[in-house]
Amino acid sequence: MSDRVQLRPWQRAAFDKFAASEHADFLTVATPGAGKTTFALACARWALANERRRIVVVAPTTHLKTQWVQAAHRMGLHLDHQWSPKDGVAKDVHGIVTTYQQVSTADTAKKLRGLANDAFVILDEVHHAGDERAWGDGVRTAFELANRRLSLSGTPFRSDTASIPFVRYEETGVGGEAQPDFTYGYADALRDGGVVRPVYFPRFDGLMEWSAADGSIVSANFHDELDRIGSSHRLRAALSLEGDWLAVVMGQAHERLLTIRRTQPDAGALAICMDQDHARDIVRFIRNRFHVEADVVVSDDPDASGKIAAFAKSSRPWLVAVRMVSEGVDIPRLRVGVYASTVVTELFFRQAVGRFVRWTRGVPSQKAYVYLPDDPRLRQHAFQIAEARRHVLKPPADRDDEFSQEDLEREAMRELDLLPEQLSLFSVLSSTATGMSVHAFTEDGITHFDDEPEIPEPDESVALDDALDLPEIPTDAGFPLTGSRSVAERKEELREKNMAIAKRLVDHTGWGHARVQMELNRLANITSVGSATNTELERRLRRGETWLQRR
Repeated sequence: MSDRVQLRPWQRAAFDKFAASEHADFLTVATPGAGKTTFALACARWALANERRRIVVVAPTTHLKTQWVQAAHRMGLHLDHQWSPKDGVAKDVHGIVTTYQQVSTADTAKKLRGLANDAFVILDEVHHAGDERAWGDGVRTAFELANRRLSLSGTPFRSDTASIPFVRYEETGVGGEAQPDFTYGYADALRDGGVVRPVYFPRFDGLMEWSAADGSIVSANFHDELDRIGSSHRLRAALSLEGDWLAVVMGQAHERLLTIRRTQPDAGALAICMDQDHARDIVRFIRNRFHVEADVVVSDDPDASGKIAAFAKSSRPWLVAVRMVSEGVDIPRLRVGVYASTVVTELFFRQAVGRFVRWTRGVPSQKAYVYLPDDPRLRQHAFQIAEARRHVLKPPADRDDEFSQEDLEREAMRELDLLPEQLSLFSVLSSTATGMSVHAFTEDGITHFDDEPEIPEPDESVALDDALDLPEIPTDAGFPLTGSRSVAERKEELREKNMAIAKRLVDHTGWGHARVQMELNRLANITSVGSATNTELERRLRRGETWLQRR
């Protein structure tokens, strides 16, 4: 167990403010890549040492549950990411990791309400608690009795009127505005140096031609003014491989990747696509044009999280995804991106760009590049990437005739199949890429240029200059102090082995599955596999092997 952790100055300042706060709720807003997870786990160690409290982490996705387990293990904390409402919490872990979707069900929220009573709760990317009413209601029900709630967000703003649970709002001229307790933005991180990468945005104009739903032939570039449907058609025409625009942009991005890989051989690229068919088309394009393989991750792939983790550890050049690689997914070697999605909301755009800003110590010249269509909406998002955002609850009088964030996201999702009756009549005739422009943010603010100026390399010694002595935590429940594998990893392996031997016993005994499981539990003197410690799971496995040998 590590007894010290190196904190960046912002992490130490936020930790000191959190530790001094007497309020139950604390909201930290920090730019993607700044290290919110390390900060939060330092707070969790502090809370666990001061008073024995269970830890509950809520993450946006299943994949991020695994990342939290691994990060916690590195700081001497053990979390179970396979917890389910029907089980208790094993005595050899400090707590659990769940998701907002799981918390949204009434039964789970009720179960968590008991588990989280007087606990330390971390709400990762807490703005998701406002995604759906059931999510917000579930979070409030489950965690209102917690001792402390530490909320984290890299993109805390929403344009809808749904309040985020446990976030403090103050009335302003435009409505209630969320009030973070600590804020650390992208511009702050750039000024500090060695925290995030400078991101360059090559934007490509083009001439797109398509057949509209009414049969008319439309031709436009990205500087022509079009209505919402026309803008969607233009963007889809540019991003379709039936034209040449995307092929040119992908070629430029691949050349950039090859250049970067001369100094960072494991550097990777990510293409964010419109839909699953589009993703698979781009994979084939990469294979045929660049003669390299690309990994594809889609939402209905049961092994999507495993593929993301495998890509993060590999040196493979390209990852192609739809919406699976968004906020919180940690792939530090990503240096090049192609934004080939029709989702144009600022929240999704910021989350996507956040995948490329994560600093890697010891790697020289860490510029990142995100290639974009010069669509006016995406252009505006790119120019505002360094600006802080806050969630504003607009007054009731201002809510009429406007799209909420949920409406916008739903609308963007509909654009992925673009109103089926219209899409069936829409067809791409041609697209040509023209006129690349580039801009980036430096520590002095936004810089516009065609040729990239040299940005001084930061002094990494100032990025991590504050060591925090981690307090000792209780070990009387049998928490392991050392080991390269986390308790959760070993627990997952043992649960799978117990399941496998139970299946073999069903085949050999002719008993039903439930009867075999009950007998194994009796032999091992445990209540359930889900709440068993690793020692108990090992004992259950041995009892099962002995039983099987007698058959």
